[in-house]
Amino acid sequence: MAKTRRRFSPEQKAAILREHLVDRVAVSDVCDRRGIQPTLLYRWQKELFENLPSLFAPRSGSRLSALERQNAALRERLAHKDEVIAEIMEEMVAVKKTAGER
Repeated sequence: MAKTRRRFSPEQKAAILREHLVDRVAVSDVCDRRGIQPTLLYRWQKELFENLPSLFAPRSGSRLSALERQNAALRERLAHKDEVIAEIMEEMVAVKKTAGER
């Protein structure tokens, strides 16, 4: 008869890892008490340390506001460029008109 696979919630995984890392309980004791394989505990620990940098990364809200500021700055530059092009076109039309009158 096959065993059913157990699923651990993120809270349960954190509690198990905390027990080992913070409370300094040996891996074998934690695994025996929780009924898990040591490889599973080490895999969770690896995932924990691989994902830690994202915890300290700036929040997406600040990233969004930075993108909005950049977008506004680019729109201003584009508007300024359009104004300069319009002025140059006016000058060019005026030069063509004066050259055509002579």
